[in-house]
Amino acid sequence: VITCRAAIAWTANAPLSIEEVEVDPPKPGEVRIKIVSSGLCGTDKHILEGKDKVPLPAILGHEGTGIVESIGEGVTTVQPGDKVLIFLLPECGECRFCLHPKGNMCVKENILSPTGLMLDGTSRFTCRGRKIYLYGTSTFTEYTVVHEIAVGKIDAAAPLDKVCIMSCAVPTGFGVVFNTARVTPGSTCVIFGLGGIGSAVVMGCKASGASRIIGVDIIEDKFPWARALGVTDCLNPQNLKRPVQEVVVEMTGGGADFAFEAVGLTDTMVAAFESCHVSYGVCVIIGVAPSAAKLSFDPLMLLPGRTLKGATLGEYKTRSCIPKLVTDYMQRKFNTDSLITHQFPFEKINKAFELFRSEHCHAYVYVPA
Repeated sequence: VITCRAAIAWTANAPLSIEEVEVDPPKPGEVRIKIVSSGLCGTDKHILEGKDKVPLPAILGHEGTGIVESIGEGVTTVQPGDKVLIFLLPECGECRFCLHPKGNMCVKENILSPTGLMLDGTSRFTCRGRKIYLYGTSTFTEYTVVHEIAVGKIDAAAPLDKVCIMSCAVPTGFGVVFNTARVTPGSTCVIFGLGGIGSAVVMGCKASGASRIIGVDIIEDKFPWARALGVTDCLNPQNLKRPVQEVVVEMTGGGADFAFEAVGLTDTMVAAFESCHVSYGVCVIIGVAPSAAKLSFDPLMLLPGRTLKGATLGEYKTRSCIPKLVTDYMQRKFNTDSLITHQFPFEKINKAFELFRSEHCHAYVYVPA
């Protein structure tokens, strides 16, 4: 058992509490990892705000990199000392979803209906004598335990404080462009939400050769940043006299070829869908809506040919594909460093969330001492 620090969410609508926790050794098929760096994601923020319901108290966080400390019986793909990415979405490599050429929602996922427990129904964390739940990979701690099927070995030279966002934000943003929507050269794209994931979508659209990229956000401080990444037009719905989707349809002569929703609100999901071209527009939902939210729109919107799609982690098979993104990053085929706007020591994680909630910044990385 290792004793270390972790940031615990005891309840929603309260700061994280830095506590001393006990981390059990890995069981068969599991890996214990020393966390080096972790990003903050909108999903974590929604849980802390009580919008997404998960078992509490819990250790949150799922954009993590670290070094393997020990392995359980039967683990063969990593060994102590390996640098690794940790994935919220596992890849068992055996279920019908993993074996399908496109599927990535492994049957062993714990995202859609989170239990807060490992596959055997237990937790590896204890604090003050109480069991602490997990959330996915629980990276807001100095040590975590995850299943081997949620770990990917990466280049030994990779900077862990830079590539941690490749556990979620980067593959999510790139994947919806390249795998889900399949953006074409010369097309028009609209992105709702210009945070970390929305910015990764912008980078993907530009790399795909989109000729016009429209960014939609209510925080205009993001607009200069978005234009530097490739956005050609910026819209603030609060400054418009008509619904933003009507403005997008008018300025594009019928609607965007591709629309992406990276906010996580049903209103913006409908707006993104209605921004699509009537005949061949494709809308991809990325944001996670609050628990119990229902999406409602006129079904006649679909009949003329629009397509509404969803994707998790950009449809990437995590262990098979995402470590290759790190290799491409190391070979300078793309550069996502600008998506990380701040870095904080572990004990300042609540300060990081304060800035995150202000919506003026994109991504944050903490580095445990």
